[in-house]
Amino acid sequence: MFCRQGKAHPEIGRKKRFLEKTMIKPEKDFCFCTLALRSKYRSLAKKLAGDLEKYAPGKLLIVATDDVNDFNNCKNVSAFKHQQTGILHCYHDKRFEVEKALSRFSVAIQIDADTRIVGSLPETIEVLPGITAGHQANLVKHVEKYNPERLKPLKQIASKLDIPLDKAIYIGESLVFVSRDGGKEKEFIKQWGMIGRYFELKGIHGGEGIILGLAAAKAGLTISRSSSWDRINEVKKHLDASHEKTQKTFWDSLKRKLGYHYNFNRARVAALKDFEFYYR
Repeated sequence: MFCRQGKAHPEIGRKKRFLEKTMIKPEKDFCFCTLALRSKYRSLAKKLAGDLEKYAPGKLLIVATDDVNDFNNCKNVSAFKHQQTGILHCYHDKRFEVEKALSRFSVAIQIDADTRIVGSLPETIEVLPGITAGHQANLVKHVEKYNPERLKPLKQIASKLDIPLDKAIYIGESLVFVSRDGGKEKEFIKQWGMIGRYFELKGIHGGEGIILGLAAAKAGLTISRSSSWDRINEVKKHLDASHEKTQKTFWDSLKRKLGYHYNFNRARVAALKDFEFYYR
């Protein structure tokens, strides 16, 4: 497991080297995918598309967005209609673009819309089945250090899903490869949605890296790191636009409030279909 200083646990390192020698292979059948809801993120996604057209010619960017027509002039974009399902934020809605990408390609590279690419990307990538990501850490230790208030619901849902927390891994979420793995990737996406909703109904609307780790553990996906991930990470610049303050009009604020209550009530109704899981 990788800590913030970049050091890896010896056992993880040995496992990673073994997997790389025995299973890792070049892959051409991949695409990028992102989520772009509201004008700010659509604008950012179009800039990302321009970067990819320059530095990864021939590679497609699949975009889940609330305005498909906004991408009509982006030749390397395949946009599809999506409305936010997350109660307060849309972090867990990223699963829909990953799902769409994996329906067409062997590997989906989830990259946040507020990212710029500043250098050439490889035509092929090295991947293992499952998930390829950068920052990895023991899930419990990560939560204890950065979000201790989330430890209780974390343990509750791990118990419900029979996930051994000592083996669950926190995954850095801004750049993640998800590869087809005999159907396990479909279970991963399903669990991502269920676990994300569980946390949201508990009032926890962030921390998607925690949910990714839990969903991967439940689905039985291998989590690894490759030189291709490192290469893409080296030439990306994450702007973290969610922390930027923007001027909101009265109508913007009203729409957000109405959207929150609509999504909250919709999530509660959906959760009633699995009452035992969400409310016991």
